[in-house]
Amino acid sequence: MSIHVSRRQLLRVGGAGLLGLNMPGLLRAEKAVPIKARAKSVIFLFQWGGPSHIDMFDRKPNAPEEYRGPLSGIQTSLVGMETCEQLPELAKRMNQFSIIRTVTHTMKNHNSAGYYALSGHEPPSDDQRLRDSLDLYPAYGSVVDRLAPGRSEMPTFVAYPHVIRDGSITPGQHASFLGKAYDPLLFTDDPNSANFKLPELSLPEGLSLDRLHRRREMQKLVDQQAKLLEQSAEVRGFDEYYDRAIQMLTSDKVRQAFDLSAEPAETRDRYGRTTYGQGCLLARRLVEAGTKFVTVYFSNSIGGRSTTEGGWDTHGFDGTRMYPIVKDYHFPITEKTLPTLMDDLEQRGLLDDTLVVWMGEFGRTPKINANASRDHWPNCYSILLAGAGVKKGFIYGKSDDKAQFPDEHPVKPEDLAATIYHILGIDPNSEIRDRNNRPLFIGGKPVMEVMA
Repeated sequence: MSIHVSRRQLLRVGGAGLLGLNMPGLLRAEKAVPIKARAKSVIFLFQWGGPSHIDMFDRKPNAPEEYRGPLSGIQTSLVGMETCEQLPELAKRMNQFSIIRTVTHTMKNHNSAGYYALSGHEPPSDDQRLRDSLDLYPAYGSVVDRLAPGRSEMPTFVAYPHVIRDGSITPGQHASFLGKAYDPLLFTDDPNSANFKLPELSLPEGLSLDRLHRRREMQKLVDQQAKLLEQSAEVRGFDEYYDRAIQMLTSDKVRQAFDLSAEPAETRDRYGRTTYGQGCLLARRLVEAGTKFVTVYFSNSIGGRSTTEGGWDTHGFDGTRMYPIVKDYHFPITEKTLPTLMDDLEQRGLLDDTLVVWMGEFGRTPKINANASRDHWPNCYSILLAGAGVKKGFIYGKSDDKAQFPDEHPVKPEDLAATIYHILGIDPNSEIRDRNNRPLFIGGKPVMEVMA
C-alpha cells in the first residue's frame, strides 16, 4: 500500500517537530497507521428534495404542537428513540443504524445544497441557479474510482435512474474535472419497467463486436491526430471510458448483474414495484457482483404536490398540504424499500461489507408553516448510516429541544464525505487535482465516533 502525505499533514510538521517528530518521523508514523477499509461497497440512497428530520428521525414529542407536527410517534428498536407512526417496519430495524442528527450547513436552495451533499464540498454561493461546471467538485463515486477503483470487471461507480435537477442540472453527479474516465455508468431507464434492460450494454442491431473493435481503432487514430485529450478537459478520459464500455459489452457478469428478471417475483414484490424500489434491488445486485459505489436517486424532481411522483420538497401551496402527500407516497415507499434492502443485505451476508447511506440535501423547518407544511432547513438535520464500518443502534449528535440547531457535535457535509472515504479505506487527507493541476483535498474530518 502506498503512503500519501498531504499538504495538510506537512503543515503540521512544525508542531510535530516540537514534540520530537521530524519529517522522517512523520513519514514513519504515517506508515505505521494505514487506513484499513471497513467496507467494500457503498449504496448511497439520495433523497432528493429534503425529507423531514423532525417527523422521522429526530422527533421532539415535548415540543409545542407547531413544531412536533400532526403525526404520532412510535417507539423503535433503538432504545430511547421514536419515529413516526407511518414507519412501523423501519422502526423495528432502527437498532441496525447509526443516526447522525446534527448535519448542518447554510445552503437553502436545492441545487447548491444538493451539490454540497453529493460532493462533500461547499458551493461558491447559495444559488438556485448554480449550474454544473468543471470548476466544481466530482461525485463521491468518481473520487472513489480515481483513488481506489474496484478490481472486478464491474464498473466502479454506477448511478441511476435519474439525472437530478432543479431547473438546471444539479452539480456533483459525475466526475467533473477528473475527466470522463471516472464518470459513473449512468442510465435513466426505469428498473421497474417490464422490459428493463441497459441500452449501453446492448450492441446496435447489425453491429458485431469485431466491427465495434475496428471502429474503436479508427477512433483512436482520430483522437491521436486531433490531440483531443490534451485540448479539452471535457473530453479528457473519454478514451478510457470508451474502452470500459467495450469491456462491459463482452462481460457476462455485468449483463447478469443488471438482469432484474433473474430475481424471484416475491423478492421484487418485497422491494416494491416502484422505480425506486427496483432501483434499490438493483443496487443490491450490483454490490453483490462487485460494484464499489452505487448511487440511487429517489426522484428526478424535487417534488411538491403529487402523491405519485417527485421528491421530498413538500412545502404545501395552492391548497396542498405536506402530510397527505408524504403519508400517501414518500413514507410508504420508504417503509417498504429500506427495511427490505437491509434484510436482503443481511440475509445474503453483504451487510458486513456494504455501507448504506440514506440522506437528502437538507431537512425541513422544525416549525410548521402557514400551509401546514415544512420548508427547507439546512441548519440541522438527520442522516442514516448502516452496515459495514458503522455502529449499530447508535445516535451521534444532539439537536436543541425543537430540532432547529445542533446542541452537540455538529457535522458538516465535508465531514460526512471524509467518513465515507475513511470507511472505504481512503485517506480523507488525499488530494485530487483540478483541470488547472491544483491540488485539492477530498474531504473534511471523519466522524470516528460512528465507526465500529
